[in-house]
Amino acid sequence: MKYFFSYLFLSAILVTSGQEIFESKLLDQETQQPVAFAVIHDVLRQRHTHSNEFGYFKISIQDPEDSLIVSHVGYDALVIIPKNHHGATIALKPNKIMLDQLIVTPGIDGLQTITNINLKVEPVNSSQDILRKIPGLFIAQHAGGGKAEQIFLRGFDIDHGTDVQITADGLPVNMVSHAHGQGYADLHFLIPETIERVDFEKGPYDASKGNFATAGHINYRTFDKVGKSMIKLERGQFNTSRLIGLIDLLGKDQDENAYLATSYQTSDGPFESPQNFGRFNFFTKYNKKFGDHQLTLQASTFSSTWDASGQIPERAVADGSISRFGAIDDTEGGTTSRHDIGFQLVNPIDQLSFFQSKGYFTRYTFELYSNFTFFLEDPINGDQIRQKEKRNIYGFETTYNRQLTLASYPALLRMGVGLRLDHIEDIELSHTLNRQTVMEQLKSGDIREANTYLHADIEWTLGLWLINPGLRWDELSFQYNDHLSSVYQTAAKTKDILSPKLKIVYTPSGNWQFFAKAGRGFHSNDTRVSVTNTQNTLPAAWGSDIGTSFSPSRKIWVNVAYWILYLEQEFVYVGDAGIVEPSGKTLRQGVDVGINLQPNPWLYIDANVNLAKPRFLQVSEQSNLVPLAPNFTSTGGLIVEHPSGIAGSLRYRYIKDRSANEDNSIVAEGYFISDVSLSYTHANIDFGIRVLNLFDTHWNEAQFETESQLRDETSPVSELHFTPGTPRTISASIGIHF
Repeated sequence: MKYFFSYLFLSAILVTSGQEIFESKLLDQETQQPVAFAVIHDVLRQRHTHSNEFGYFKISIQDPEDSLIVSHVGYDALVIIPKNHHGATIALKPNKIMLDQLIVTPGIDGLQTITNINLKVEPVNSSQDILRKIPGLFIAQHAGGGKAEQIFLRGFDIDHGTDVQITADGLPVNMVSHAHGQGYADLHFLIPETIERVDFEKGPYDASKGNFATAGHINYRTFDKVGKSMIKLERGQFNTSRLIGLIDLLGKDQDENAYLATSYQTSDGPFESPQNFGRFNFFTKYNKKFGDHQLTLQASTFSSTWDASGQIPERAVADGSISRFGAIDDTEGGTTSRHDIGFQLVNPIDQLSFFQSKGYFTRYTFELYSNFTFFLEDPINGDQIRQKEKRNIYGFETTYNRQLTLASYPALLRMGVGLRLDHIEDIELSHTLNRQTVMEQLKSGDIREANTYLHADIEWTLGLWLINPGLRWDELSFQYNDHLSSVYQTAAKTKDILSPKLKIVYTPSGNWQFFAKAGRGFHSNDTRVSVTNTQNTLPAAWGSDIGTSFSPSRKIWVNVAYWILYLEQEFVYVGDAGIVEPSGKTLRQGVDVGINLQPNPWLYIDANVNLAKPRFLQVSEQSNLVPLAPNFTSTGGLIVEHPSGIAGSLRYRYIKDRSANEDNSIVAEGYFISDVSLSYTHANIDFGIRVLNLFDTHWNEAQFETESQLRDETSPVSELHFTPGTPRTISASIGIHF
């Protein structure tokens, strides 16, 4: 491993001469913010490059009087002569977003660019929309709106985040060794209106992404600066309200800006027992430029409380004991909070290299009451459980970035080092009664978990080809003190894993791109498993993708990928039961297809189809199905953004019936749901109306095979338990911009 990192470090200083290098920085003409991932095209030599996330770029040229074309979706194309701009910034004029402006180069991902086009055309306005922007990703909520969503992606029932790494402005969202489940990722601390873009990739192919990045990784980026302040009020059925404020604090200063955002939301939900849901969010961000240096500070706080009706058994609804929106135990629910502070510092060495450092601290609390089995274990008091924890998270990472020239071709080197520490206090699983009485403590202890990592990769653009090898090393240290043990002792284990990565991209033209990817990733297991497991503590995931993005006409983009992912043996800690379950080896393969078109300037249409075949290995074909793993999903719809001020969307999501257990004897029902929204903007006021589940479909949002026993039953029953999906729900909003 050390020779690989040494090679990459030496590559950083091997800058080949013989060509004149033109370098500059791109800025938005109105906001003066950097324009990332713009395409710079050398017309004469038919070469491309793109700006980095801070707007900088460099390109080798033969003659400083040759023409370069600079283009980016949402901006007017600009022709520049290098001799007139060398060392100076270049301003791009914003314009309407048009799909035919999209040009792919070896360093630009067409699918990710299209996703951000959709995000700009139809910004997210709910916590559910945040995740649904990712093509092929499905979610389900089953605990009153305050619990993290259940996630489905690429043939995975990811639970609450076990196989997808989620970050926000680089802050980790996944919680290791969580009281409820490994990788628990609660995104409700994000205010949707602050999200500017989303960076994502499916599969374990990015060297800078480590734990949980097996099915993929997602990073949400918030605005550095808001154009206008805004106050918005939403009101809907089921006593649902939301008040949002977005306030620009420093006006139009180009070198210093700050804003704050806040929201408060309440709802009773459609359930017979009101959810009494309440959520408060506050977020602030400050940016300051010191010449070419840039400092970003941010802080947020979030708290949520709710009641829940839980998952109910089919038999209770079928015999009329309860309705679809009734409950067996309506004392479920919980509270959670998260408080973050973080910084990011960009420290340029010169216009072609910089250090990017970030640090963060998170204080997190969680308390959840659930009852999945009702009276199976305790026929008198019931089976309610409490899962509870408090934790501090400390983290730091610094990355060195350098643009260089190797054998007359541009390359980008990235090298990083980081550390994440989780100190978890009083992580608990208890048997409780009515949230008041602790009947028995089942698990209790303290956890210390540390993840130290190094990563390096280099993007080398050889004309129409991009070669991107990478390597990542992670070391995880696990410590656990069991409060229920009669003898005080610290159980500990340390384990490391090396993850090679490789991407190859071929781009024969600005509207056609091929790619092949391969890599190794992993997700850690719960500390309580890792310190006692004598087998593989960090089982690996091996994946590969091959596919293409192309534009058969200027108004259509198509993405196609075939993928395969193999997971080694895992030992999973089941937080709801306090037990360890081996899941065995699995193999998943599938096809993702996406189509995006813009027949005219104000109409966008898209559709995504995702097929997957998830299977357990080393078991018979009669019982090798992965429970709840989706095998066919589709999302899409149309978006209207008319010059008259009228905007709207009609969106659908479909998931096919899938097995709820290994032998398909119990089936989780699929569904097709449509949502519609309509808005009108006049001057600085906008009005909106939204209808969820337009056709009032009866659907099950979350579904599980569970063995349970009701109070009047003499023996347990194993069948489908579900949380009903939201019925037709109408809400309206009014917003004022100033």
